Amino acid sequence: MSGALSGLRIIEMVGLGPAPFAAMMLADHGAEVIRIHAKGQKPDFPLLNGRFDVLGRNRHSLSIDLRAEGAADLLLDLVAQADGLIEGFRPGVMERLGLGPDPCLIRNPVLAYGRMTGWGQGGPMAQQAGHDMNYLGLTGGLHAIGPADRPPVVPLNYVADFGGGGMLLAFGMLSAVLSARQTGRGQVIDAAMVDGASLLTSMFWGFRAGGAWSDRREANLLDGGAYFYATYACADGRFLAVACVEKRFHDILLDRLGLDPAIFSHMRDPSVWPDRRARLAALLATRPRDHWADMFVGSDACVSPVLDWDEAAAHPQAVAREAFVTVDGVVQPAPAPRLSVTPAPMPQAAVTPGSQSGSILREWGVASDRIAAALDSGMIGGAP
Repeated sequence: MSGALSGLRIIEMVGLGPAPFAAMMLADHGAEVIRIHAKGQKPDFPLLNGRFDVLGRNRHSLSIDLRAEGAADLLLDLVAQADGLIEGFRPGVMERLGLGPDPCLIRNPVLAYGRMTGWGQGGPMAQQAGHDMNYLGLTGGLHAIGPADRPPVVPLNYVADFGGGGMLLAFGMLSAVLSARQTGRGQVIDAAMVDGASLLTSMFWGFRAGGAWSDRREANLLDGGAYFYATYACADGRFLAVACVEKRFHDILLDRLGLDPAIFSHMRDPSVWPDRRARLAALLATRPRDHWADMFVGSDACVSPVLDWDEAAAHPQAVAREAFVTVDGVVQPAPAPRLSVTPAPMPQAAVTPGSQSGSILREWGVASDRIAAALDSGMIGGAP
């Protein structure tokens, strides 16, 4: 593949969610990523490992029985030629497979060994199961999302899994690779979703310390408390996002809607927010969403429609930037960010697990007789 990371070799121990997301980001930009599928293991989610597995795009696949005699040695031969390894198992699993950091770094002293977990490699919860909401729940971040009079809102699994997990790991991998090239020393990247989700809340910790943030939901500038930073229901049951935080943008909102500036003054005074929000909600409920959206096209009022999935992919801004691509019939986000000299190539769909086992081993210099023996023994699966 072409791309900014062309020439970078990564081994990915296939898992769920954030680790594949990090590997996808690296592969999108040209890294050669070999997915190691555990031979015979059925995925927890049926859509994984096929064309609908968007997080598995742009990679090759080697299927191997990780517990078979000789499996660790075979994988260590690949590790010796890699720049990095990504794994997302609970602490101790890779060690039990003979593939922990110590043997890998002995075979390859400049390896970036990336570990993706929920709670991190240490601490009293390190061995405990969890999901995005659990990690986010321990950071204060989940407490801050949602209406004041109802439980915190579930923000899909964007925050801890992908923002606080996958992106954190991708950044850590590239940091370790660059460090290894400068110092000649590899290292372990301990990327924990709870740490990453905490990192994403950094600005709000500063706001709290400065007295500019309340622990009560829907009472703050950016949590739906302010009438000028909130979503509103329209007459057709669809929604409008209003985010005119700065006064000059707020003035445009008032002008376009014909609202009295005298009534909507003192925008920074939280005591007036409930009344102003009720007034604005009543007005916006009188017309369909697109009536209001059209009114603000081209303006700096910071007002936009809340789009559904299909609308998002077809929006003129997304179309102009080619923000979505169709791969094997599946619409999906295009690689990001955009690089001016080494743009990411068009993504390729995820391949069938193990379909390239023999060819991968040959390309990585494993002897033909060893490949044949691994196939005959059933250690590896797929095409010879």
